[in-house]
Amino acid sequence: MDTNDSTLIIAAVARAVRLSTRYAWLVIPGFLIAAVFAGFYLSRHIAIDTDSSKLLSSSLPWRQQEMRLNELFPQRTDRIIAVVDATTAEGAEEAASALADALAPQSEVIRTVIRPDGGEFFARNGILFKSVDEVRSDMAQLIKAEPFLGTLAADPTLHGVLGAISQSIEGVRLGKTTLEGMRPAVTAIADALDGVAQGKHPAFSWRRLITGHAPEPSELRRFVNIQPILNYGDLQPGGQATKAIRATIARLGLTPERGVRVRLTGSVALSDEEFATVADGAAVNGAVTILIVLLLLWLALKQARLVFAVLVNLAVGLTFTAAIGLSMVGALNLISVAFAVLFIGLGVDFGIQFSVRYRAERHANGDFGAALQATARGVAGPLLLAAASIAAAFYSFLPTAYVGLSELGLIAGTGMIIAFLTTITLLPALLSALKPAGEPAPVGWAALAPLDHFLDRRRNWVVGATLTAVILGLPLLGGLRFDFNPLDLRSKQVESVSTLLDLMRDPDTSPNTIDVLQPNLASASALAEKLSGLKEVAKVRTLESFVPKDQDEKLALIDDASFFFENTLTPGQVDPPPTAAQTLEAINKTAADLSGAAKGLDSPAAMQARRLASALDALAKAPPAARDEAERVLVTPLLTTLREVRDLLTAEHVTIDTLPPLLKSAWVAADGEVRIEVAPSGDSNDNAVLRRFVDAVRTVAPQASGAPIFIVEAAATIVKAFLEAAVWSVASIALILFVTLRRWVDVALTLVPLMVAILVTLEVCVAIGLELNFANIIALPLLLGVGVAFKIYYVMAWRAGETNFLQSSLTRAVFFSACATATAFGSLWFSHHPGTSSMGKLMALSLATTLCAAVLFQPALLATQRKNHAE
Repeated sequence: MDTNDSTLIIAAVARAVRLSTRYAWLVIPGFLIAAVFAGFYLSRHIAIDTDSSKLLSSSLPWRQQEMRLNELFPQRTDRIIAVVDATTAEGAEEAASALADALAPQSEVIRTVIRPDGGEFFARNGILFKSVDEVRSDMAQLIKAEPFLGTLAADPTLHGVLGAISQSIEGVRLGKTTLEGMRPAVTAIADALDGVAQGKHPAFSWRRLITGHAPEPSELRRFVNIQPILNYGDLQPGGQATKAIRATIARLGLTPERGVRVRLTGSVALSDEEFATVADGAAVNGAVTILIVLLLLWLALKQARLVFAVLVNLAVGLTFTAAIGLSMVGALNLISVAFAVLFIGLGVDFGIQFSVRYRAERHANGDFGAALQATARGVAGPLLLAAASIAAAFYSFLPTAYVGLSELGLIAGTGMIIAFLTTITLLPALLSALKPAGEPAPVGWAALAPLDHFLDRRRNWVVGATLTAVILGLPLLGGLRFDFNPLDLRSKQVESVSTLLDLMRDPDTSPNTIDVLQPNLASASALAEKLSGLKEVAKVRTLESFVPKDQDEKLALIDDASFFFENTLTPGQVDPPPTAAQTLEAINKTAADLSGAAKGLDSPAAMQARRLASALDALAKAPPAARDEAERVLVTPLLTTLREVRDLLTAEHVTIDTLPPLLKSAWVAADGEVRIEVAPSGDSNDNAVLRRFVDAVRTVAPQASGAPIFIVEAAATIVKAFLEAAVWSVASIALILFVTLRRWVDVALTLVPLMVAILVTLEVCVAIGLELNFANIIALPLLLGVGVAFKIYYVMAWRAGETNFLQSSLTRAVFFSACATATAFGSLWFSHHPGTSSMGKLMALSLATTLCAAVLFQPALLATQRKNHAE
C-alpha cells in the first residue's frame, strides 16, 4: 500500500474512532434510533418469496419455454396432489370422490379441485381403455353375476345382501348352483363380519367377487389435484390449504384403519414440508449454537462488556443490512435469506479482530483512549482491505443468471461495508461507554512459540510439503460431482418426498415428465410418434391418447351385456328400507339357511358356510351399532359397484370432439397449442437416467420443457454462475490487493493460501464422498469471504513487521473468529434436513481448511519471503 494512501486511511479510521469515543453518548443513541427505524421498516416490509422458480433468471431460453407452458396450462402449476390408496377399488373411488366433493366448496383456501382419473367421462368410458380381451372377460363376469346383482339392486341394504345369500342357498337346494360356487362370496362376507366383531373397519370389494381376480395396483389408487390459494409471504405458502385438506381427510375418516391412506405431495407440499423439516429441531439447535458462540466470544475477549459490545454492534449491523437489502431487492428469496448467516459469521470476525487488538493494545498501553487509537491504526488497513475484498467477492455474483445468488451477493456485499463502518464507529463508542477493565496479561499465546520457531526453521519444508500434497490431490478433483437432483436434498422420511419417490417408480404416475408444445394436433401426433421410438422414453401421451382403440368391438361386447341388465340394475320398483326388526330377521334366517346347507358336509365350502352362519349368529346378538357397521362395510361398496356397473354399461363412442372440456383444456391451450407429455423409462429419480432422458428428448424436440429439464438446466446454470463468479471474484480481489499492496508478490502471498484452502476443501469432499449440491454450494462464497479476510490479516501484519504470528493476538482473533463462525455454520450439520446438513458439513470443512491455511501454511509461506521483505 502506498505510504500516503496508507496514512490517509489510517488517519481517517483513527479520526472516526476518536470522534465516536468522544461523542459516544450521541453515537450510540443515534445508531440505536436508526436501528429501531430499520427494524420498523423490516416489520412493515419484510417479505420472503418462497417461489423457487424465481431463483433463476427468466431470460434464460429454457425458463421462457417453461413459463410459456405454465402460462398456457396454469392448472398444472402450484399443486397439492392427494394420492389416495385403498385396499379395494371401491374404497379408492369412494375416498377420492368424497375428498374432492368436500374440498371443492372451500374456496377461501382452495382455488380448484380436479379428479384427473375420475368424473363422468372415465366412469362411463374408462372400460374402453382396456384391451378387447379384458373387456370381454369383464362382461362375461358381469353377465354371470347378473342374478345376484339384480337382487341387490332391488334391495341395496344388509337385508338385501343376506336375502341374496339365502336365495343362492335355495338355488343350491334346487341344484341350480353349488355351495362351492358360493364359497368366494361366503368367505369374503364372513371375513368382513369377523372384522366388525373385532372392532375393526374391514374393507369389502364386490368388484373382486364379480371379476374373480385381485385388482391391479392402479385400480387401488386415485388422484385428486388441488390448486391451493398460496401466500408467498409465508414460509409455507400452502400451509393453510394443507391444514384444511388434512382436516377434511380426518373428518371423512379416510384413515388406514378404514382401509384408506391419503398422502399429499406435489410442488406446494414438497416446498412446505421442506421448510418444516428445516425448522424441526432448529430452535434447540439454535439455542445450543448461541451458547457455544457466546462461550467462544468469552474465551476470545475475557470480559462480559467486550462480549456485549460485539453483540450489540453485530445486531445493529444486521438490522441495517436487512433493511437496506430488503429495500434493494423488494423481497428475500430462498437463497438471499442466507445473508444473515454470512453477515453474522463475518461480522463476528470484524468485531473479534477489533476487540482482540484492543485488548493487546490495552495491555501494552494502560490508557483506554491511547489503546483505542492504537487499535484503530493497527486494524484500519486490514479491516478495510478485508471488507473491500469480501464485498467484491460477493458482488461478483451480480452478473450471473442465478438470481437467488445474485441477490444474496448484493445484500451480503453491502453488509460487509456496513459491518466495517459499525466496527470503526459504533463498537468504539460502546467500548467507551462500557469502560472495560484493563488487561493484566498478554493477549497472545506465548505457548505457541515453539510452533512459530518450527514454521520459521522448516518453512521451505512446510510450504513444499503442503503444495506437493495439494498438487498430488488434484486428480481427485476429477471425481468431484454436483448432485443436481433436488430430491436428494430432502428427507426421505417426509410424506411428500416418500410419496413422490413412490410415484416415480411407475412411468404411468411419474411426475418427472417432459412437456413439448406443438401448434396443432396433427404435428403433435407426428412428434409423439418420433418420441415413442426413443429407448429412453417409456410412454408418450397427447389428447389423442384419450381416444380408445378398437372401440367398435368393445362397445359391441358392452351392448351385449347391457341386454342382460336392461331391467336389472334399474328396477322399476326398489324395496323400501327394511326396519331393524326385518334386518334382524334376515340375519337369523340366513344363518339358519347356511347351517342347513352345510349340515353333514366337510368340504371347504361347507366350513366357510358354517363360519358365516356363526358370524351372523354373533351379529344378531350384538348391539345395533354393530349391525349398522356391518351394513356400512357391505353396502357402501355395493352402492359404488352398482353405480359403476350402470355407468360402464352406458359407454359411448369417444372422439376428440366428445372429450370433456376440462380434459381438453389440460392438453389443448386456448390458442390451439397442443401439449405432449413424455415419461422416462427406468427410475426417473436416477440422475443418469434423467440426464439421458433429457438429452434424448431434446434431440427430437429442442423446445421441450418440464421438471427434468428444469433440474438439468438449473444445475448447469448454477455451476456456470459459480464459475463465472469465481473468476470475477479472484480477479477483483487480486486487483484490489494490487492497488492496495502495490506488489504482485504480496498479492500472491494472500491468494495462494486461499487457493490452497479451496483446493484442499474440494479434494477432501471427493475423498469423503461429499457431493456438491444446490444447498451446500452456498458454502463456497463463505469460504472465499472468510478465507480472503484471514489471509489479508496475516499479510498486513507481516508487512507491518510481525513474524511470530502464532504467539500474536492476531492468531487468537483468527482462531476464535473461525471457531465462532464454524460453530454457527457447522451446527447446520445436525439439521434434520439433508440439504441443510450437507451445507453445515461443507461449511465446517471449509472453515477448518481455511483456518489451517491461515495459521499454519501462510506463516511458513511468509517466512520464505523474509529476505525480499527486508529488502
